[in-house]
Amino acid sequence: MASLARILSRQFHASARRHALSKFSMPAMSPTMTEGGIASWKKKEGESYATGDVLLEIETDKATIDVEAQDDGILAKIIAPDGAKGVRVGSPIAILAEEGDDLSQAEKLAAEPTAEKPRPPPEKKPEEPPKPKEEAKPEPTKAPVKEEAKPELAEGARIFASPIAKKIALERGIPLAKIKGSGPEGRIIREDVEKYQPPAAAPAPAPPPAAFPAPSVPSADYIDIPISNMRRTIGTRLTQSKQEVPHYYLTVDINMDKVLKLREVFNRSLGEKDKSAKLSVNDFILKASALALADVPEANSAWLGENVRQYKKADISVAVATPSGLITPIIKDVGAKGLATISAEGKALAKKARDGKLQPQEYQGGTFTVSNLGMFGISHFTAIINPPQSCILAVGATTPTLVPAPEEERGYKVVNVMKVTLSSDHRTVDGAVGSRWIAAFKGYLENPLTFML
Repeated sequence: MASLARILSRQFHASARRHALSKFSMPAMSPTMTEGGIASWKKKEGESYATGDVLLEIETDKATIDVEAQDDGILAKIIAPDGAKGVRVGSPIAILAEEGDDLSQAEKLAAEPTAEKPRPPPEKKPEEPPKPKEEAKPEPTKAPVKEEAKPELAEGARIFASPIAKKIALERGIPLAKIKGSGPEGRIIREDVEKYQPPAAAPAPAPPPAAFPAPSVPSADYIDIPISNMRRTIGTRLTQSKQEVPHYYLTVDINMDKVLKLREVFNRSLGEKDKSAKLSVNDFILKASALALADVPEANSAWLGENVRQYKKADISVAVATPSGLITPIIKDVGAKGLATISAEGKALAKKARDGKLQPQEYQGGTFTVSNLGMFGISHFTAIINPPQSCILAVGATTPTLVPAPEEERGYKVVNVMKVTLSSDHRTVDGAVGSRWIAAFKGYLENPLTFML
């Protein structure tokens, strides 16, 4: 099956064949994508490309995706350069041509009026000035003069600002009504928002400059790292989840002795054939999670506002750390798969996630999430739910622990204990349901031979 990127590339190149020189627009790499960034162009202006060549990498809010060529051609002109951010879907990002086309026309075609958004000068929008003209110009009348001198617009008054100015103001929590525009006809532009300083009268406004520093001179004391689309989306979603979803937490200790012994037996036999096929403790955790979801389906659900959706299959999202932030690729229908298949799919998805090559269908969706920090030596933590899912399981390290053992001569023994914490959405999974799920999960891991039944 062709990837989404290939299908989109085919559409764009079909257009290029019909019109010779043609505009290549920012594709929607997922149904919810409205804007993205240009990670890098893989071809230079004037360079030819062949079918299957990667033209560029597009940065979405979750991954960096290759866009491949489906036909031969020439990259005549790059409109949105490397590193361009906030490029709207459908905005032209390049001019494509075929062999024999007049490339000198590319500049002219790129300069034609367009709806693109990669950092346009906001002052060039003529459709809105007529109204502010009447409000800002008439100086003979007293009322308008007073209004112009006001630091704040009257309640309900229309505010004229460029799209980028509105976006920055929203991100920084700056009220546009308090900003005096320096653009045409009093229009608020980007520079006005960036230069805005809160009133110094009250001591409270001091934090904003620290939260949103805009240093123009490099400092030896710190470095400002630009926020990627992926990191911004993670921040927005997790903040929303923590504020809006009523989390509660259930923690339990699990004896992992039998899992570790069974894993050792399996890996000894698998290692003779293929060393890379060895099972991890996480593979057992994923399988046990899916079996527990089958036993307690109320936990395999999503809050959709007007109704609760209960899923029949366990599509488990696995948290993977990448240089750009956390992403959760999905292993589909885990309950129907064996440990070896779960292991192979998990390794392949984790590699794609770290390389930034996940396709949207590989990380969008999921019915339950597992986040394992045990390999980092973390014994216990709580995780934030990934909406609209109802639960996420936080898995800690397995550590040797002394426990009472009346049957032993010494009265105690050492067992390998793993601490896990289930975060649940109380709107869909109440305490009793969460307790039943975690009891089922514990039962499967402490008796792993039940996986084979």
